[in-house]
Amino acid sequence: MSDSSKYNTVAPPDGYSGEGFFATKLSDVVGLARANSLWPLPFATSCCGIEFMATAGARYDVSRFGMERMSFSPRQADMLLVMGTISKKMAPILRQVYEQMSEPKWVIAVGACASSGGVFDTYSVLQGIDKVIPVDVYIPGCPPRPEQILDGIMRLQEIVKNESVRRRSSDEYKELLGSYNIK
Repeated sequence: MSDSSKYNTVAPPDGYSGEGFFATKLSDVVGLARANSLWPLPFATSCCGIEFMATAGARYDVSRFGMERMSFSPRQADMLLVMGTISKKMAPILRQVYEQMSEPKWVIAVGACASSGGVFDTYSVLQGIDKVIPVDVYIPGCPPRPEQILDGIMRLQEIVKNESVRRRSSDEYKELLGSYNIK
């Protein structure tokens, strides 16, 4: 049996074949490139930051996900990892860091404190960073294990890979930012 008779194939339409030609959508290529080249900005205030340091270490090696370059400048980052307790005095600073990041940008809330205030149900602690900035992925735990942080990063990669290139200019996204009074 020859190789050509094993498979049912359909001839590609005119103009969609040839040497070195690969038919795909631009949005898929852009999503794949964005998902595998995220530049994280760690915003760590307490114990979840220590777990993230372990995640960036040799044992868990976050660089295999294309994130070996940690960015400590918001203008050069596209993924904000908020780890730890955020006080209400810190909220405007966190928001300013978010606003300084260029589009497209994504946010991960790492741990119970960043997600919901954790055990600190007091007047001085922000009860979740989603009160001041939009969040894409929540990672539970107090503090979460490095495996959980890696799982959250992989979930964000799926979001980035599958979102439309023009999602950020959609009316729904503008309405979301408008609900946070972000222009």
